[in-house]
Amino acid sequence: MTLLWRILKFPLTRLLIAMTALGGAWYVVQMLLVATGASTKIGDPVSSPHLASLATAAAFALVYVLYVLLVEWRPVRELSLKGAPLELLAGGFLGAGLFTLTIVSIWATGGYDVSGWNGVLAAAPALSLSLGSGFAEEILVRGVIFRITEEGLGTWSAIAISSALFGLAHMGNPNATPFSVVAIALEAGVLLAAAYILTRRLWLAIGLHAAWNFVQGGVFGVAVSGQTMGGLLSARLSGPDILSGGEFGAETSVFAMIYCLAAGAFLLVKAHGLKRFVALPWRRPVAAAAPPVAC
Repeated sequence: MTLLWRILKFPLTRLLIAMTALGGAWYVVQMLLVATGASTKIGDPVSSPHLASLATAAAFALVYVLYVLLVEWRPVRELSLKGAPLELLAGGFLGAGLFTLTIVSIWATGGYDVSGWNGVLAAAPALSLSLGSGFAEEILVRGVIFRITEEGLGTWSAIAISSALFGLAHMGNPNATPFSVVAIALEAGVLLAAAYILTRRLWLAIGLHAAWNFVQGGVFGVAVSGQTMGGLLSARLSGPDILSGGEFGAETSVFAMIYCLAAGAFLLVKAHGLKRFVALPWRRPVAAAAPPVAC
């Protein structure tokens, strides 16, 4: 094995290549949207939510598949269509159920008030944005950051690192606080990583991520990570931030953290029982250097 090939196969090298490629794809899509008048500025999906979401998801899928085939020289198992519909549906039900449970708990403590109904079409932009962000973010965070980090440092280290980065990525969102960063890292970072570990595919995590965002903004009408999407209901959160989540959204509610961490722990226990975990480098046999593949 040549030195150049060993450098190319090193996890950090592959992380940099994959993240640079996906970042470039995002920037090209944004530039095209601005150039065609579909968006008013780079990083503004609200001007054209349907086109922006579709274009970003398609670009990420294409670039990721090319990266895996050309750099890692292997089949793109994590985007295998085998079992994809069922896993997407299961993730959708889990994400929708967890957020519904969260908002019902907030309502029961007097922190959620509905003032009106906006109609079905009002939820369409939120649906497109949720599907697009769910797909693109899972490719980046779980498909690239978590997966490659896990190969180098094992499952537990990859959970900690990818979750922390996922939380920090939301620091620039409107109304973000240090507490919201920790909340996102603990509830979403752990849960979505667990969904990937269990299946060794991205579909369960994509369905969960997209449904959580859509039900939050598109159905119950509250901010999604600090950003208002608009949805079926006109509503507001009130009361102590620890219960309602405050201006950032219900994601920073203690209820969301409890329910999502519990679900994440359940998936992790199930995945561990199926021997889907990757050990630390010095504790693994040579044959177990790659993550186990789900059937």
